[in-house]
Amino acid sequence: QHDPFGGVNDGEVLWGRGAVDMKGAIAAFVSAVSSYLVGGNNSDKNRGSISFLITGDEEGVAINGTRKMLDWLRKEGETIDDCLVGEPTNPETLGEMIKIGRRGSVNVVLKMRGKEGHVAYPHLAQNPIAALLAVLTALNNTPLDEGNEHFQASHLEITTIDIGNETTNVIPASASARFNIRYNNEYNKERIEEWVQNILDAHTPEGVACVPTFTHSGDAFLTPLNLKETNNLTQHLRAAIESVTGRIPELSTSGGTSDARFIKDSARVVEFGLISQTMHKTDECVRLDDLRNLTKIYEMLLENYFS
Repeated sequence: QHDPFGGVNDGEVLWGRGAVDMKGAIAAFVSAVSSYLVGGNNSDKNRGSISFLITGDEEGVAINGTRKMLDWLRKEGETIDDCLVGEPTNPETLGEMIKIGRRGSVNVVLKMRGKEGHVAYPHLAQNPIAALLAVLTALNNTPLDEGNEHFQASHLEITTIDIGNETTNVIPASASARFNIRYNNEYNKERIEEWVQNILDAHTPEGVACVPTFTHSGDAFLTPLNLKETNNLTQHLRAAIESVTGRIPELSTSGGTSDARFIKDSARVVEFGLISQTMHKTDECVRLDDLRNLTKIYEMLLENYFS
């Protein structure tokens, strides 16, 4: 309906790629900081400082983005106390949800190596497909945990099974599968790999080699609430959201990963932005009223944080 790079404004809605994820939030924060400084809040530098960390390579492997920026800041002796990430955290309505943590994510490739042979002589072969199915069934049917106060239960999703065998009378020599695990803070990289390996060891039959390859996107984390602190970013953000929208936001760890997984090693981090319904979709858009209200929330957050 609209040119994704057109920035079409019909008076009520702004259309364009990145409108909600997350150029809209960046623009709102720039505007909020401008209003905050114009309002006479730039005279006392002892209150602190405000920086914008804006980078590419945020999706996917995320090598040349936030991680390298944080490494550079550390080398320069720069420290961050608190960080707000403008991810579109609200499912349907502005003010619904603040993200105070994220689940960890790991992609796993399983390669089963058996022994090829003719289907009429299975005793002379070792079928890796049967072994793979047994292992995948065990992985799929074994609960990781029941969740906790801040996180839903960890879960595993099988995403593909690949054989590459176009014949009907040959038992293949190998088979592979891929799956993803989204895990809570009951696990870290080492523990989640151990959980997988224990199941592989228990269910891989003799004569078949099972080789897993783990690719981690980031560990689960939870930003400490420290609700008794007088200058608590989460509390100031909740108060600003309630003041502007009338809603008390849920503190959540749901959804996918974000660059907050890197920032949490350098600073306390929370996430709040626009509504996520149209992100990554054709005709991505944001209501102008939501953009204005997000700007008000950010400005009030700055006023409360530095007061």
